[in-house]
Amino acid sequence: MKALFSGIGVGIVFLVGWLILLSTDGSGSRLVAPRSVDSLTAGGLPQQVHPMDLTGPFSFAGEELPLDNFDVRERLDLELMRNAYFHRNTLLLLKRQGRYFPTLERILREEGVPEDLKYLAAAESTLDEVVSPAGARGVWQMMAPTARAYGLEVNDEVDERYHLDKATRAAAAYLKDYHQQFGRWSKVAAAYNMGGPNLKKWLERQRAEEIFDLDINNETMQYVFRIVALKYIMQEPEKFGYHVPATDHYPALDNYRTVTVNTTQSNLGDFAREQGTTYRMLKLYNPWLISGSLTVKPGQSYTLRIPNS
Repeated sequence: MKALFSGIGVGIVFLVGWLILLSTDGSGSRLVAPRSVDSLTAGGLPQQVHPMDLTGPFSFAGEELPLDNFDVRERLDLELMRNAYFHRNTLLLLKRQGRYFPTLERILREEGVPEDLKYLAAAESTLDEVVSPAGARGVWQMMAPTARAYGLEVNDEVDERYHLDKATRAAAAYLKDYHQQFGRWSKVAAAYNMGGPNLKKWLERQRAEEIFDLDINNETMQYVFRIVALKYIMQEPEKFGYHVPATDHYPALDNYRTVTVNTTQSNLGDFAREQGTTYRMLKLYNPWLISGSLTVKPGQSYTLRIPNS
C-alpha cells in the first residue's frame, strides 16, 4: 500500500510539472492568450475592405452596362472584386500602362476604333508578351492563323504578334471587321474571346439580343465585365487603394534610333555589338525577333530599333 501511494505521488508531481511546461513557451516565459477579435479591430488591421461602389454608370466603348439587371450588377461586382484584390497583377498593369498605352491609344485613334479597346489588351495579356496554353501570343493574344490573315509575319525567326505597332494595327482591323458583323462593341469583345462563329451560333441558338442575355461558358460571360472592371480600376486606382505615381510607371522604350537591315544576320549577338548595344537590349526593343538570327530574303528588309546609349 505504501508503494502504491508513493507511485501516485510521483505521478501527481509529473503531471503538475507537465502542466507548468505547457504554460510556457519553452524559454521560461509565460504564454499570453491571443487578443480577441474585438481588440484587434479596435487596434486597426493594416487594411480596409469595402464593398464595390456600383452606383455607376459603367460603360465600354460608349455602350453603357444595363445595371438595372441584377445579374449584370453581380457579374460586374465579381470582376471588380477579383481585379481590385488581385494585387500583383493589378499593380503590374498600373506600372506597365506608361510603356504600352501611349502606343495603343495613338494607333487605335488612327484606326478609328474606340480607345477603350486598350483595356481589352490589358485583360488579354496583362500588357505582357505572354504565350497562352492555346498558342496565342503578344499583348493582343492573337493566334498565328489570324495574325497571318491580317498581314503579320509569323515564322521561326520573326513573330510580329510581338511587334506592338504592327500587332495593334492588325488587332484594330480584326476588331473593326467584327464590329461590321455584330454592330456593338460588347459583342465584338465577346467575339474576340470566343470567336465570331461561336458567338453568332449562341446568339441564334438562345435567341439572345445582347451578350448579357447569353448563358454560355463562364470565361466569355465574364469577359466584358473583366474589361470594364480593369478600365475603372486603371482610370481611378486610388479609389481602389492603389497609389502608383507616374514616376513608378515602367518607362516607354522610345529612346532609340532605327536601322534598316537588308542582309541576313546569322548571329544577332554580333549584330548587336556592331550597333553598340547588347543582345538583351536588342531583344527588348525588338521582341518580334524570336530567334538568334534573322534571314533576309532578296528584296526584303527589316527596320530594327537600336537603343541610344
